[in-house]
Order: sequence, then C-alpha cells, then structure tokens
Amino acid sequence: MRTIDPIQSLAFAIQSHPGIYALLLGSGVSSAAGIPTGWQIVLDLIRRLAVANNESAEPDPEQWYLNKYNESPDYSKLLDVLAQTPTERQQLLCPYFEPTDGEREEGLKQPTEAHRAIAYLASQGFVRVIVTTNFDRLIERALEDEGVAPEVISTPGQLDGSLPLTHVKCRVLKLHGDYLDPKILNTPEELANYSEETNEHLDRIFDEFGLVVCGWSGEWDIALRDAIDRSPSKRFTTFWASRGQPTGAAQRLIERRQAVLVPIDGADDFFRKTRETVESLLEFSRPHPLSTEAAVASLKRYLPSHEHRIRLSDLIDATVEQLVNDTSGEEFKVERMPQPTREEISKRLRRHEIASSTLLAMAPIGGSWAEDYHYPAWGRALQRLGTPPRVSQWYQEWLSTAIHPARLLLYAIGMGAVASGCLSFLSRLFNTPVKDGPTSTGAVPILSALFDVKHTTSPDWNQFLEGMNRSISPLSDWIHDSLRDHLRPLIPDDDRYTYAFDKLEVLFSLGYAHLDRHSGRNTWFPPGAFLYREENRKQLIAEFTASISEDEADSPLVRCGILRWTRKTGQLVKWESCS
Repeated sequence: MRTIDPIQSLAFAIQSHPGIYALLLGSGVSSAAGIPTGWQIVLDLIRRLAVANNESAEPDPEQWYLNKYNESPDYSKLLDVLAQTPTERQQLLCPYFEPTDGEREEGLKQPTEAHRAIAYLASQGFVRVIVTTNFDRLIERALEDEGVAPEVISTPGQLDGSLPLTHVKCRVLKLHGDYLDPKILNTPEELANYSEETNEHLDRIFDEFGLVVCGWSGEWDIALRDAIDRSPSKRFTTFWASRGQPTGAAQRLIERRQAVLVPIDGADDFFRKTRETVESLLEFSRPHPLSTEAAVASLKRYLPSHEHRIRLSDLIDATVEQLVNDTSGEEFKVERMPQPTREEISKRLRRHEIASSTLLAMAPIGGSWAEDYHYPAWGRALQRLGTPPRVSQWYQEWLSTAIHPARLLLYAIGMGAVASGCLSFLSRLFNTPVKDGPTSTGAVPILSALFDVKHTTSPDWNQFLEGMNRSISPLSDWIHDSLRDHLRPLIPDDDRYTYAFDKLEVLFSLGYAHLDRHSGRNTWFPPGAFLYREENRKQLIAEFTASISEDEADSPLVRCGILRWTRKTGQLVKWESCS
C-alpha cells in the first residue's frame, strides 16, 4: 500500500511546529555550488606544497605527505607553511569558496536553491537552528539576502555567553569552523572529539529539537555521530534525506533514532519541495469561518431529521462557497498557464486538497447516512465544483486540476455510501448533470465528465504526479492516499478502507461504461487501482456475481441502476454494465 510522501509529512511537521526542527547540513548541500569539501582542499594544498618542493604529489597526495613529513596531513600546519599571515591565508583560501566572475556567471560558489529555501523557512520562523559541518558561508549569505541576521558560532569559545536556545531567532552552528579560521576541524583525529561546550550544546539540540538531516553521510564525523547517538529523546521526528539507500553509520543512526527516510534527487530539489509544501499549507492555514470540527458536528445533527433539511442544505452550500472562494485566486489560474510540470501540477492538487479539507471531512458521513432528500444539496455541490472554468486557452492538465475538488468529493461521499450500502444514492450522484467542458453548452452526467478519457488518461498522471512515476493507476493512488485521513473516522482499518476504495472504483467503471454505451460511443471504462490489486478485484467480482446470481433483478446492484441484468429463454445470461 502506498504511503504519504515523507516530504509532505516533513512540511506538515515544520508548519505545525514552528522553530522546533533543527537542520543538520553536510557537504552535500553545498556540492551543487561547486564548493570543495575540507578534505579536497587539504589534498589540493598538499599538491601546492609538493610543487613548492619541486616535486609531484600525484597520484596519492596523502601518501606523498606521509612519506615526506612522517605524519598525517594537517589543515592548520599546511596553512602555516603556505600562508604566513592572515592576509596571505585569506588570499590562499578565497578561491576555494569565493566565485570568480566566470564562476558567478555560471552560478557557482553562490547560495543554491537549497540555501535559498532554508533561508525562507528561517525568515518565516520555521527554522531557528542550523547545524552544519561546512566551512563555506553560503547559508549565511542566503539568510542575509532574506533579511535574516543569523548568530554564527564557528568556535567553541563563542558558545560561552551566547543566547539560550529558547531565545535564539536564528543560529548557525558551524561545527568544524569557518574557512578563514585556521583551526577548522578536518582530520579524523580532529573529528573524533568536540569540546565540552560543543558537546553540551549539541546534546540540548538533539534532545529538544526535531532533526532534518541532509547532505551528511555520518561516516567521518565521529564526534557528531556520537552526539546524535547518545541523545535519549525522540520527542520529535528525525527526517533523514538521502540520495540512494543509506549505508554504514547513516543507516545505524536512522535505525537508532527511528528516523523517517526521505529519498531525494538532491538537496536543491528536497528543500525546494519542502518550502513549496510549507507555503501551500500557509496559504490555507488562516482561520476558516466554520471550523472543520464544527461543520462535522453540525452535519451530524442535521442528517437524521427531515426537519433540518434546510439547515443541512445551507451548511453544505456555505462550505462549498467557501471552497470556491479559497480556490479562486491567481494561484489557481487555468487560462494561459505555462506548460505544466510535475512539481507545479502536484503543488496545485495539494492546494485544492487543503482547501477542500472541511468538505471532505463532511462528505463520507453524508454518504454513509444518505437519504433521498439529501441528494439536492450534494448534487449542487458536485455541480458547483465539477463545472469547468470558462477559459479560451488552456492545457488539459491545468483544466483537470480545476475539477479536482469535485473528483475528491465524489470519491469521499461515494466511499461513505459504499461503506453503508447506500448504492441508490450513489447512482443518483453518478447522474448529476454538469457541463462537459469550458466551451460546452450541453450537460453530461458528472461520472462521464470527471472520468472521461481526457481527464483520466490524457494527462499523463505518471508524469505529473510526484511519487507516482511507476504507478499503474497514478491518479487513483494519489486520491487513495489523499483521502485516507478523511475516511479514518468512518473506516479505521486500512485494509477495509482500500477494499471500499476499490469497490467504489469498480462501480465508477461499471457506471461509466453503462453511460458510455447509452451515449452511442465505443465502450471504455476508467481504470482504477483495482487493476493491480488482484485479490481485491477477485473478491469484488465474486461478491457482485453472488449478488446477481442469488437475487437476480432484486440485487441491490441492479436496483440501484448501476448494473444491468438480463434473461434469455428463462436462464441467467449475464450481469453487465457493458464493462
């Protein structure tokens, strides 16, 4: 079974707990900027030293140094030999960290997309503590560009008298020093132990904060590894972003802290997605005039009594209008939008889902306790949300996102109806009339409009939904995951939830095929996740077949109008909806 994207989980954690998550950044965050690691600088300095001795350090600079000086290479000693004064040292080291004009034009040795995204999170108060093993100043520059003046600590002595963590607005703890400081930590011996002040500070961070790790392997920084390992608290989640499967020390720390592994393509992509998801959550975190809890409570009071049908109708109408208002801004524009990308389409769908959260909390309950007189209100909701916007130029992918709330509503209320057996109500929903397109003047059943081939298969959902590139039914899998929490109060068991989801999608397909035949078109049905969940599919076929065989025309599946039963010469010929 698919799970929620861990980047979404991270974004929710960061947005709901501002300032509680600390970042641990390794060399992988700065590598995209062309910044060398400390060890790479040491090797290059050795090559320079060899040239000064009229020798070559190749092919193994470290071994050359060992042979020459009978000791392991040391960053500080190399600087002392190659640069005698602070000015000479700065001139020697700046080329490793500061861009030339040519490098600046290529975007090298400057804050990356990852640094910019981190700076944004810090400027909004979501991140207050940044721990890094990097010597460069890219994160400081990005923070300053964002209007954040960080407190930078690059030596143990600076911790003495520093502000307590509870009062820090933004602290950058440079564990291994700054590139202009000759006392940076770089050798295995130097990385094996931290000062007492540094260890005490790290103990507080790893105990009191959640942790987001990116670009750090854990292999060489022994003292940092030990600090994480000895932390007793797991009060907040650790998220560990990694390219490929972690091994060795990283894997042991992940297991030790019960961390959430976040597969990434790179630091830039990871932090950009995190920022965008947090931004989406921010846009819809403003107080709703009718909270979700209050809306659900009101719905439960109104559903049982026919006397409350007007109040029920007003409640649903008001919730839908609030959703329409929340999704009418520039960020939901369809017309004349640029060519869609995976990131933008996924981001747009998540925005619609957040905006729809109150309605989606109400819909399963409404479907589960549906009565015939409830249909007009839910039917109007589907019509309002399922009517495509009036546009003259559009990409199909953007248009499909515009009707996503209607698709979610039909699934959510349909799951409630399936769970309680309200199939007649479900059949009425299937036939709710909506316009077939932005320029259409005629109406078609909403089942045909939402699941038409242009919305179901024409957008390459594998290409446009993050995390679904290998899914057989990407749109179904996305909706399955998106609606899980909304259906949990009604269907707490995960297996039962997935079975009800597959049953609804089979009914979608059967109902669509029935409508398709009556329209005179070639028979086609929208694919669903049941195509690959073979066990559920077989069980559903057996359940439907048994119902038809035993009850024939009295089967609830036939009486509701979704399936069709025929007899020929007194014998059961077939049950069908032309699927």
